[in-house]
Amino acid sequence: MITRRATLLSMPFVLTAARGFAQGVPQPPVTLDTVLSDAQELEPLKVVLVSQDGTMTAERAFNGHAADESTNIKSASKSIISCFVGIAIDRGLLEGPDQKIAPILEAYLPANPDPRIHEITIGNLLSMQAGLARMSGPNYGRWVASSNWVRFALSEPFEAAPGGEMLYSTASTHLLSAILTRVGRSSTLALAREWLEPVPGFRIGAWDRDPQGIYLGGNNMAMTARSLLAFGELYRNGGRTPSGRQVVSQGWIDQSWQVRTHSRFSGDGYGYGWFLRNIGGEEVRFGWGYGGQMIYIVPSLKLTVAMTSDEDGPSARNGYRDDLHGLLAQIIGVVKTV
Repeated sequence: MITRRATLLSMPFVLTAARGFAQGVPQPPVTLDTVLSDAQELEPLKVVLVSQDGTMTAERAFNGHAADESTNIKSASKSIISCFVGIAIDRGLLEGPDQKIAPILEAYLPANPDPRIHEITIGNLLSMQAGLARMSGPNYGRWVASSNWVRFALSEPFEAAPGGEMLYSTASTHLLSAILTRVGRSSTLALAREWLEPVPGFRIGAWDRDPQGIYLGGNNMAMTARSLLAFGELYRNGGRTPSGRQVVSQGWIDQSWQVRTHSRFSGDGYGYGWFLRNIGGEEVRFGWGYGGQMIYIVPSLKLTVAMTSDEDGPSARNGYRDDLHGLLAQIIGVVKTV
């Protein structure tokens, strides 16, 4: 039986024990169906979708939930904001990751700002290396309680030099949403609907906005697991739709999946809005949201897996995120034996 305290290393053993495997006794092969049947013991889990090479191979809803149920995907939306930035660069609305942000957000800059604010680039925001104080965790509440989230974030003191250590902050991706709104001359949601309209099954539902009407970059975005999978499939397929239409460039995806820094909490590599680590013996790129909202891409296996969970509880400090990594490792194991 998979428990909420199972770890990446122990889960295969736990699964084996649950099925009463005994050494020397023939047993039926482990399949995606058996793996997902055991996964129902993960209490927060809502939906798991598995797609390989564009074909849905498993779809399972848990604990009274439905596959088409909308979920707040939390910080998994940071990977989606990164995609929007890539499209803006592809379309010439932004120059590239090295472009400085201060001229774009000049109207929001504080009086007499720290000179380092003029060094922050688009890429620094994407890789969480802006250097500004974090507006996630304990600072999140006072940030969203402010009257102007963009100005508040830009007015905070520097904790590191731009391009230095990773300081995970939802304010960084919100600044990107503000930048997209200005250069795109439209709301981030309107741009998303225009730019990703060709992607079958992709849809953003409810999405919070700040007091100035800017959609919250990096949190509080409603999406179904199927929509999250559709987004993952876009990246897995090199930025192309199933019909072959190029929505975001392969070059941007390659840049996004290049390790720029490392998480101080998990040690995972981090690119432009994507985490990177080895799971189940394969290199995996993933978006992760609070509570256990996951989009995994395993390029070597042409595999995309979406998982949604109850969004009200943590997933890192209680080990649940590692449970989901372990579940992916089992899915990878099954896929590699087929």
